[in-house]
Amino acid sequence: MTAAPSPRCDRITELTTEQLRARLPEALQIYVTAMNYPPTTAQQRAPMWSAHMLRAGWRCIGAFSDHDELIGIGYGYLGAPGQWWHEQVRRGLLSSGGDADSWLDDYFELTELHVHPGSQGGGLGEEILRRLLSGAQGGKVLLSTPEGPTRAWKLYRRVGFADVLRNYRFTGDPRPFAVLGRSLPLEPS
Repeated sequence: MTAAPSPRCDRITELTTEQLRARLPEALQIYVTAMNYPPTTAQQRAPMWSAHMLRAGWRCIGAFSDHDELIGIGYGYLGAPGQWWHEQVRRGLLSSGGDADSWLDDYFELTELHVHPGSQGGGLGEEILRRLLSGAQGGKVLLSTPEGPTRAWKLYRRVGFADVLRNYRFTGDPRPFAVLGRSLPLEPS
């Protein structure tokens, strides 16, 4: 038996909140598959992703196969005090002696960036990232990613992300994460 060919990317486009809501189960399936989470995680994350769509500066980029299947997704919004991630990172920076005020002022939070594993390795993640950040508000961008040598790490380093906070454990997740950041805009590829 031969493996099915990887879906080919046909188009990459900005999505409205209505367009992402219509494809939310599909987007969450990519998230669960790419992160190797249990399938029930999608149901738990759906309300959170829906709430994120209402935040200031929210924008989303989707990548679609030639069969109109969603194969990649990235979104984010302006980070602000009172948001869960902002407060978690602030606490981590303050406890580690990091510069919380500098990093957590005027930033775009790259909340999610996922490519279906069958479509990884061909530059699709970087294209989604660049398109998402090309129109992002804020003077800098911050993200968190699990620690370890992954394709995501290589991508973030390649486009100039630096360490902000390392080996941080977010409430509710036992894995260590890195918080990475850089100034905006990105340089052309």
